[in-house]
Amino acid sequence: MSNANVEGVLPADVIALVPMRNVVLFPHVLVPITVGRPKSVAAVQFARQHGGTLGIVLQRDARIDEPSLAELCEVGTLAKIYQYSSSSDEMHHAVCQGVQRFRIKELLPDYPFLAARVEMVNEDTHSTPRAEALGLQLRERAIEILQLLPAVPAELAHVLQATRDGSQLADIVASLLDGELAEKQALLETLEPEERLNKVLLMLTRRIEVLRLSQEIGDRTKEQLDDRQRKFLLREQLKTIQHELGEDDTVDENVQKLEGLIAKAGMPSEVEVQARKELARLKRMSDASSEYSMQFTYLEWLTDLPWGAPTASEIDLKEARAVLEADHHGLERIKQRIVEFLAVQKLNPSGRAPILCFVGPPGVGKTSLGQSIARALGRPFVRVSLGGVHDEAEIRGHRRTYIGSMPGNILQGLRKAGARNCVMMLDEVDKITASAHGDPSAALLEVLDPEQNASFRDNYLGQPFDLSRVVFIATANVIDQVPPAVRDRMEVIELPGYTQEEKIQIARRYLLPRQRERNGLSAEQCEFSDAALRALVADYTREAGVRQLEREIARTMRHAAMQVAGGELAMVQIEAADLDAILGPIQFEHEVGLRTNSPGVATGLAWTPVGGDILFVEAMRVAGSGKLILTGQLGEVMKESAQAALTLVKSRAASMEIAASAFDAVDIHVHVPAGAIPKDGPSAGVAMFIALASLFTNRVVRHEVAMTGEISLRGMVLPVGGIRDKILAAQRAGLTVVMLPARNEKDLREVPDSTRQALQFVWLKDVDDAIRAALV
Repeated sequence: MSNANVEGVLPADVIALVPMRNVVLFPHVLVPITVGRPKSVAAVQFARQHGGTLGIVLQRDARIDEPSLAELCEVGTLAKIYQYSSSSDEMHHAVCQGVQRFRIKELLPDYPFLAARVEMVNEDTHSTPRAEALGLQLRERAIEILQLLPAVPAELAHVLQATRDGSQLADIVASLLDGELAEKQALLETLEPEERLNKVLLMLTRRIEVLRLSQEIGDRTKEQLDDRQRKFLLREQLKTIQHELGEDDTVDENVQKLEGLIAKAGMPSEVEVQARKELARLKRMSDASSEYSMQFTYLEWLTDLPWGAPTASEIDLKEARAVLEADHHGLERIKQRIVEFLAVQKLNPSGRAPILCFVGPPGVGKTSLGQSIARALGRPFVRVSLGGVHDEAEIRGHRRTYIGSMPGNILQGLRKAGARNCVMMLDEVDKITASAHGDPSAALLEVLDPEQNASFRDNYLGQPFDLSRVVFIATANVIDQVPPAVRDRMEVIELPGYTQEEKIQIARRYLLPRQRERNGLSAEQCEFSDAALRALVADYTREAGVRQLEREIARTMRHAAMQVAGGELAMVQIEAADLDAILGPIQFEHEVGLRTNSPGVATGLAWTPVGGDILFVEAMRVAGSGKLILTGQLGEVMKESAQAALTLVKSRAASMEIAASAFDAVDIHVHVPAGAIPKDGPSAGVAMFIALASLFTNRVVRHEVAMTGEISLRGMVLPVGGIRDKILAAQRAGLTVVMLPARNEKDLREVPDSTRQALQFVWLKDVDDAIRAALV
């Protein structure tokens, strides 16, 4: 290197260059820089000794110590050094002010510093109206951002107000922005003043929006912190007040009590771990927070549930049979099935018990059978009513995220029973309805499935609970209304209605003593005769069960109590003749003979959800055009039965000695009285046929005969269901002959012996058998 290059003055177009890693210097802006690389220090010192100017340029890659021409940005800023100092850590500091832009042409070798031949950039000083407008807008926005930035010198606003040149204003504002280095370098390389003003204005607008949002978030956070500090101070004051009143130990006592209950609850290990974790959360909470009470209630539920293994109790089958006999009259087949169930439980206590479902009309004793099973097993009994349940959460519970959430009815029942092997009766499973809140019957599938209920998960509890030791018993009035998937998980046991004799025995054994006690009477103060009971059953009630019968007995007991309490009589004897004065006129007349004394009327047997019943089928001919008129709220099945019956009568007109002209120019009206009651079912075909055959042959149907069965167009009599209930209905109505399909003869075993002996049965293979047995 020549001595002239070291000590002499540089050529006019050559400057000492300082590459910067993280600084972009704009003209007219004062910026402190720090240098440490030997060539950069040499450049700063050379500039101080020879005129005090040097070039500041941004290097593209900050990791390079000795950048080449390609690694330097093309445009830099000529700067004047105003202050210079060095520190003990070999770092040199200078305060520089930008003067003018330059463009690097080439780097020159043989200098102790980075020297470059440059071309100075002369900016256009001509101002356009658009540039003036942009400058005015930029000045306003710049003053606005100064108010949002912290610790900004007040002189800076005066500088901006005093700066009128648009290009100079753009450079000053650009230096204030803390954007990316690439963005600032792009502004430095934008030589057109109007274009540079526009770019800086866009960057400034975006930065103002960010600062405003930051300020709003900061203010909101400060408000929240202030609110928390206020609540903290209030809680501390509350604790001090409670301490002065001697009430500060209550919360700690409750938490300690919960800790003891968790230890005693006998939870599975994974549940206990979760409970202790929740307890630790509770300890960290303030008792004044809203979540504290929810957490405390959850832990109370966890500790109240019967987690521990149930103690096995010895089952005495003789005692169980005695309990069933004492609680229920009749129902022999049902009792036998229950004893079998108990016998299996005795031999295999840990086995999965089948879910029994008692199906029958109201008042036949389904719920009391469940109570008897619980007594026989020596276990607690709990009843869960499902009638009208339409929300899945009532079975599975609500999640704890909801205010006021609770476990479902299953776990509530277990908590009430206090034992994991209780007898739980799910009452009225056929009354469950789906809604927008889900299908509760779908939630029952896991409860009633022995393969799944060992890990039943309630939404509120959030932990599996073993339901496999619970003896589930369901009840329903109509099994067809139970969803097939739920029905598949249960063993259905039909409970038909009671016969008249069974009702009298039930009234004598159970209903009369219970109503005497409820009305404050003794056996010596009120007595029912057998005739009175028989009249009460026959004339004032018509039901499959005994619920209405008990209500009527209660009415008579209240009448007797009034006489005994008033001192009129010391002992009241209720006779059949007294019922009219006490209960009013009889409610049900035996009008079969009256209703069937003319052709075209037949007595049919029907099944209803409350037991069997009789219905009359009336047929009439009127002048018309051959139409078939059907009235009486008949369903589609019964309408089709009537049409089939008419077709069958027409097809057999010759064999029944009916003139072919009998069907001409007439309308046939078939009516089933009690028109306000909807009727449907596949068992009225025989009655429809006999009514039409009676009408056209002008032969009266025997008044003591009732019939049921479906017919085919070939004249076959097809089997139907509900035979036992229909036979009992015929007996209640005072009928003596019952016509049944021959293929239903096997169902006669379910009928009590007393009823079989009281009635005469005619078995029908085809409609010819029905004509011979029914028509006079």
